[in-house]
Amino acid sequence: MQRPYQSRWYYGWNIVAGATVLTLLTVGMRLGIGPFFLPMTQDLAFSRSLLSTIIAVGMLCYGLAMPLAGYLVGRWGTRAVLLIGVFVVVLSSFWTIYATTPWALMMSFGILLSVGLAFTSPIALTPVIAKWFTRKRGMALFFLSTGSMAGIAIMTPVFTLAIETVGWQATLFWFAIAFLVIATPIAIWVVRDNPPAHTDTLDNQVAAAKTRSELHAMHMSVERLTFYQAIKSWPFWLICLGLFACGFSMNLLGTHGMPMLMDHGFDPLTSSMGIGLIGVVAIFSTLVLGRLSDVLPRPSMLAVIYLVRGLGFFMLLIVGTKWELFLTSSIGGIVWAGSIALSSAILADIYGVKLVGVLYGWAYLSHQIGATVSSWLGGWGYDTFGTHWIAFGASGVLLVAAAAVSYQLPRQGTFLIRVSA
Repeated sequence: MQRPYQSRWYYGWNIVAGATVLTLLTVGMRLGIGPFFLPMTQDLAFSRSLLSTIIAVGMLCYGLAMPLAGYLVGRWGTRAVLLIGVFVVVLSSFWTIYATTPWALMMSFGILLSVGLAFTSPIALTPVIAKWFTRKRGMALFFLSTGSMAGIAIMTPVFTLAIETVGWQATLFWFAIAFLVIATPIAIWVVRDNPPAHTDTLDNQVAAAKTRSELHAMHMSVERLTFYQAIKSWPFWLICLGLFACGFSMNLLGTHGMPMLMDHGFDPLTSSMGIGLIGVVAIFSTLVLGRLSDVLPRPSMLAVIYLVRGLGFFMLLIVGTKWELFLTSSIGGIVWAGSIALSSAILADIYGVKLVGVLYGWAYLSHQIGATVSSWLGGWGYDTFGTHWIAFGASGVLLVAAAAVSYQLPRQGTFLIRVSA
């Protein structure tokens, strides 16, 4: 007999929808700092290097809080972690509005806001989605990337227009209110931690297993792999290296992309549209990439994404006209999404869903270490040498290197079977 949930809408997609909206807000704020950057430096009389340092510390705290978020999800459940995150985001946003000294801004905008956003980030949501999906896991996780790209595409222009209209403090205030109103119902009424026994696997696929003992043996091979065995294995560190380059590039563009384009002669609106266009294109590309990720080898897809993205960073440095900027942004948007979704899916493929939450949390720390370095390097490089080539050129090189190491990752199941044999 067919399971009841297969005859109607699968509830797991409700969780994906809620997680996507929440990711739009969290990533939109964390990677959409660009519109705030110059207004904050001018209003607070901070140098670019000083504000870049504050943002860099925040990015590091964002990364350090993610393993904690992954651990707490396993202990307390997704809902509790999300609600804690919402409270911290709102509190820190209000504090930031009244911060006037470097230390106050460091504590509020840098550290506390980053911790709150980490608790409501894809790290807290990836485990529950991985549990709810088996057959369409790649596509489901890609929707989180869609939310990330929508955050860049929507929040960057919205922040820009809002800041020009009412100022950065009022913009941050209304963001906090919107975050509270939207995120709280998602955490309370949408997210559920307990999926059905066979998740989204079709009955005929379950029945295709030769015997129950074969299924049991397959799952036991996953369970026998411990966290300490996983972090000592080379695929985990290859994923970490790729995520370092990913974090370096994504945060560099989010924090210093608009200032870089404005320094190259583009007006604020055109600059924000150029950055936002990457997210707009990525929203649609993720729908295609998500389907492909359940068909094509994921390590190969990840390598191509990193390679094209790396070449795009070199192109951004030399664009001189609006159409060149928009063309480069459109091409970059095709491959901008997917690296994080593919990395989490590959972790689940290799190490199993039981470990994906904590492993992804620790792997994502490398992402935020990269973000920390690029946040600081973007400001310091420009203040010291008067050019953006230092930071943006380094990003291109790192992404090309990430493409090379990602291609070496094992295909689904091969490494896991070898370890657990």
